[in-house]
Amino acid sequence: MGPNDTPHVSYKRFRRRIVPGGGRDGPAASTPLTTEGRCESSFEFDTVCQRLDLDSPPRQHEPARRTVQETALVGGVFHHAAVTPANAPCMTSGRGQLDKENSPKQAFVWRAAVYDHAQQAVFEEIQNKEPGIGTAQDVQIGISAQLHFSMCSEMRTHSLPLAVLDKATDALQGNSLMKLGASSLLNDYYTNLLDCSCKGIIALALGCSVYLWNSETHSLVGHLEPNPQSGRHHHQTQSVSSLCWSRDGRALCVGTRRGEIQLWDVEQKQSMRCLPSHLSVVRALSWKQQLLSSGSALGRIHHFDVRTSTPLVGVAVHKDGICSLQWSPGGDRLASGSTDGLLHVWDSDIVGLTRSRQPIATMKQPSAVKAMGWCPWQRKMIATGGGWKDGQLRLWDAQTGTCVSSSNTDSQICSLRWAEKGTYLVTGHGLPHHQVRTWAFPSLSLNNQFTGHSHRVLHLALNPDSTQIFSAGADQRFLVWDL
Repeated sequence: MGPNDTPHVSYKRFRRRIVPGGGRDGPAASTPLTTEGRCESSFEFDTVCQRLDLDSPPRQHEPARRTVQETALVGGVFHHAAVTPANAPCMTSGRGQLDKENSPKQAFVWRAAVYDHAQQAVFEEIQNKEPGIGTAQDVQIGISAQLHFSMCSEMRTHSLPLAVLDKATDALQGNSLMKLGASSLLNDYYTNLLDCSCKGIIALALGCSVYLWNSETHSLVGHLEPNPQSGRHHHQTQSVSSLCWSRDGRALCVGTRRGEIQLWDVEQKQSMRCLPSHLSVVRALSWKQQLLSSGSALGRIHHFDVRTSTPLVGVAVHKDGICSLQWSPGGDRLASGSTDGLLHVWDSDIVGLTRSRQPIATMKQPSAVKAMGWCPWQRKMIATGGGWKDGQLRLWDAQTGTCVSSSNTDSQICSLRWAEKGTYLVTGHGLPHHQVRTWAFPSLSLNNQFTGHSHRVLHLALNPDSTQIFSAGADQRFLVWDL
């Protein structure tokens, strides 16, 4: 974790149920949220219902009262007792069914990319009057990838999402093939805002929107933006904090800083459903066939079966916040990394809401486990990257919990991906050089270094055949590297 990272917050005081108490507006210790109770030590498990909105608006905008939902597993049946908080995300009714009347309006709407000759003429006029945006060829490429509804306003500020800023005619080793703008990219170490589907469609979250970009044609497909009819005005709390493609590339899961989880059918351009989700920031998501797992800033892992009317089927708990989550390629193990440097490995038996579930293996490193990923060809091997106080790239045996190999990168490791069609892994770095590097397996010897970002490389993705690397950095640039 670097000096500009989101500050660490302890949540130990929120691991027990909050019960009605004294003052209605008296804040609990260590939280910016107005609460209305005190801790009851006798309560052992509260997973869905603790509310800690890390981006809560000023107090005058807070509702007068907040209540919570409790979930328990009694006799093999889920029982819910809920009083819906104001402005809460999708919650459930007394029997666990989705409450359609109280469900929020669709959080996102689809906007398709539209090419417009009139808009191209306006942008070329701006280019002629204000040089420095890019070459004429770059303008032609970039303008074709812009959205019709926001083109004119964004052109005036030179903030065109995924517009081509620079394109190399002959990419040399270590040079980027293409550099695109990624305005509004959240500079948060603990987010996961970039993913590439098995069909080569890039999903990149920029602020409150998610942009879809075709890695083969290098063109913008469209984007999801906040629904203007949803009645929400606090853009910071609406911002996307995590996203993940399903294994078949059809569904895109989007998590927000308000704890909402939205599923989108990208092929049909329509929302699939809103899940009863977390009550804190959704930091990480991972799919296992039809099972979706999510991790929150409160250290809760929720497992959802998206086919059922009562989707929440299981829960696991970290002491500190989750910042990485990934099912193994075979689906028999789930790895979760937290801000306190713990990497837990869980088995596939996830059904049931119980606090007593324990990981089958735990590994410890000196910094947050944000950069993490399973080896595609050795199913029990997992890699992690250390933060700015550590800088070690490590390979772990997930079955025994032992470190089998390591390499000192002398740099903060912000992101990590395996090349499924190769025998190497890719890391994105912060200080001091903000590079993208590739490493041989299993020796962890350095293969290549790619320099092009001016700030830390927060997110990485690879195309399906592992011939291109995509990186998004805190410099609000999206780069394509040709291997």
